[in-house]
Amino acid sequence: MTKVLQQCNGYRHNCGIISLENFHFNEGFGRRLVSEGTPLAISRNEFKKGVEIREGIPDVEGGRVLCNERPENPARAGRQQRYLGILCAVGCLAVFLFFSRMSKGGYQVIARRWRPQTFDELVGQDHIVRTLKNAITTERIAHAYLFVGPRGTGKTSTARILAKALNAEGGASIAPDPESEISQAIMSGHCMDVIEIDGASNNSVDQVRDLREDCQYAPAQCTYKIYIIDEVHMLSAQAFNALLKTLEEPPSHVKFIFATTESHKVLPTITSRCQRFEFRPISDEVIVDRLSQIADAEKIAVDPNALLSIARLANGGMRDAQSILDQMISFCGEKIGVDDVLNVYGLASADDVEALAKALVEADYAKIIAMVEQLAEGGLDLYRILLDLQALLREILLDAIKNGGKSARLGEGLAVESLMRMLDTLHASEGAVQRGLSQKVNFEVALLRGVEAGRARAIDNLIKEISDLAGQLPEDGKKND
Repeated sequence: MTKVLQQCNGYRHNCGIISLENFHFNEGFGRRLVSEGTPLAISRNEFKKGVEIREGIPDVEGGRVLCNERPENPARAGRQQRYLGILCAVGCLAVFLFFSRMSKGGYQVIARRWRPQTFDELVGQDHIVRTLKNAITTERIAHAYLFVGPRGTGKTSTARILAKALNAEGGASIAPDPESEISQAIMSGHCMDVIEIDGASNNSVDQVRDLREDCQYAPAQCTYKIYIIDEVHMLSAQAFNALLKTLEEPPSHVKFIFATTESHKVLPTITSRCQRFEFRPISDEVIVDRLSQIADAEKIAVDPNALLSIARLANGGMRDAQSILDQMISFCGEKIGVDDVLNVYGLASADDVEALAKALVEADYAKIIAMVEQLAEGGLDLYRILLDLQALLREILLDAIKNGGKSARLGEGLAVESLMRMLDTLHASEGAVQRGLSQKVNFEVALLRGVEAGRARAIDNLIKEISDLAGQLPEDGKKND
């Protein structure tokens, strides 16, 4: 009779070593023993308690019974840890899939649901779309790209679309199958060969060294292994230098795509090794058109002036505009008016901004003070009003330039020189209004200074005007003088 004496650590399943004969019990694969081709049954309770095994065990003194009909490999002492790591990974994946199923029914914000999936869906960046399409078509694909531009203009979306195009089934294509498994994995950020890295939290030399080592391995399921490093300017100088050689001569299956909002912080040695693409702020007209499409698809009635106000708030960022629209839908429901946007975000209406500009031009101090008091009591954002006022004066300045030096848009002939002086003064006051202790006082002072700057005259221009007037006097008048 033999008893279970110890546990076997050589396999990922639970095994028992039985007595001196080294009989192996495999609990995970049918709970049986094999001894020279003879099955031997043992119950779970007998295994756990270590009681004597039933009679009839063949005598294989000095022999070995194989676990699951496979020999033990004593040369791999670390196999247990390796299998445990695999089991942990499988467990984590199971948990992820479980929660991902639970989250499918949750709400997804407009900025994610309406994220561009193809080159044709990218708006406001036609120069970049054309260049990348031509590069793929002519097979002139660079090994590194640097995407530069303000937030919300499509840098990360373009990187994913480019990665999807390069890893299209059958070779690089500007129109990959959106329903393919690889395309969906890339756009959702779950593809194991398209690695998205946050430069802010992975900025050390050690992490760049790990990246360099990982580059040497071939992609698992795609044609290219693509590294998308967002906010790449956050990498340290040492990390940049550690990346130089790999960036200059990467393996043929590796592509780098860098994205940043602060290109001046990226080392010139990095920039020179990449193709640089400038993402421009998206115009208000393009944003309004895109938001109108989204509103129609979502069955939301939106006032066109409300969409224009949202576009003004976004400052050229499509993602910002979509987030604002999402918030307004939550606030208003299925109908959004311009007053709703102005009230939620503390904006002044176009009529109020124009009335303030007119008071500025007419040097009506009392009206300026009264309007500022009214706007402040309404809880409006005075800094935003200052920016809107500058935008209006700029439009009037361009109108004056087109009409021979003066504009009558606000009822008076405004000269280019006066408008430029106003704009300079208001622009110089932005910091005080935005960060000053008293926003209202600083805003009032900025407007009053703008009035004085608009009325001031440059001495050389004044002399020139006097000379022109003197030249128009009759000859008799000049002699009498």
